[in-house]
Amino acid sequence: MLSSLLRSALVLAAVCCLTSAESVITCDDRMQRLSCDHGVVSVLTVAYGRTDSQTCSEGKPPAQLANTACSQAGALEALSNRCNGKKVCEVDKAIFGADPCRGTYKYIQTTYTCLPAYHVVACELSTAELYCEQEGVIKVIGAFYGRNDRTTCIYGRSYDKIEQVNCFSTTATRVVAARCNGKGRCSVYAVNSVFQDPCSGINKYLEVAYSCIYPL
Repeated sequence: MLSSLLRSALVLAAVCCLTSAESVITCDDRMQRLSCDHGVVSVLTVAYGRTDSQTCSEGKPPAQLANTACSQAGALEALSNRCNGKKVCEVDKAIFGADPCRGTYKYIQTTYTCLPAYHVVACELSTAELYCEQEGVIKVIGAFYGRNDRTTCIYGRSYDKIEQVNCFSTTATRVVAARCNGKGRCSVYAVNSVFQDPCSGINKYLEVAYSCIYPL
């Protein structure tokens, strides 16, 4: 879970960029994709469920659209933990856990912005180096430890070691922020003993997005 301090910092950072906020609606059983050509994802709002009878309604019987008071608790936290700090993030409904209203056809409605940031990737058993020049200090935007694709850190790896791509630690951002926020330089070892093992037998990697805060 994100600390309240880190969550507040993310929200404040995103407010300055609201003019460039993106809105994405993804119907149930499809993948939602958040991406930034420049910078990294910062999730602003998320709703999973159904709040009207029109969205994602094509071809669906009325009974599956009738419940317009369906909302999954914790949706913002779940998507933020998975996507904040990534340049590209793809998720489906499985990220939200239990079905909030069985028999209702649902959708994911997300708004996000792209924050300027440094982006570091470290393969498992290597070290991510974060640093700021001059008197700047690190502010972690988001961190990911696990595997979300079959293209990152795959050299010399057999397919069975990279096949699972829905694997991530829910504590990565909190762990990296606790170690690095407020420092001019910070090293984080990408290893299970630091983040706990989210998927045994799979080769993982650490991604960190951060900005540098400079004194006025």
